[in-house]
Amino acid sequence: MGRLWMFIFLAEIVLTVAALISCLSAEEHRLNALPRWGWVLIILLFSPIGAIAWFVVGKERTPNPKVWRQGSGFPEYQRPGRALAPDDDPEFLRKLAKEQRETAAADRELLSKWEMDLRRREEELRQQDRKDD
Repeated sequence: MGRLWMFIFLAEIVLTVAALISCLSAEEHRLNALPRWGWVLIILLFSPIGAIAWFVVGKERTPNPKVWRQGSGFPEYQRPGRALAPDDDPEFLRKLAKEQRETAAADRELLSKWEMDLRRREEELRQQDRKDD
């Protein structure tokens, strides 16, 4: 009979330690009903009932689909709630390319106006030099 009590005592210790490790390593959004410190107190003070309660009620069984964790099965570009970075958004890139084309065209037009103005001024200076000679 003494061996049976020793086995029950060791099983209780193992269950309590496993529940504490599970509680302390659980992510905050997966805790149910109580904060972490509350679950730790229940596990320690009401052993083994507290440890059993932790495994039955204490944490969510299914992960929250709105919270993405690395390695949760979604490729990075498909994860839920992911906001596209500007350099990954095709619509933004099309808009940017269009703006660059428009800006380049406006720059070329302005440059050609400056060149024409420069040629006109150079011609005026040449004509002035010819009059002065």
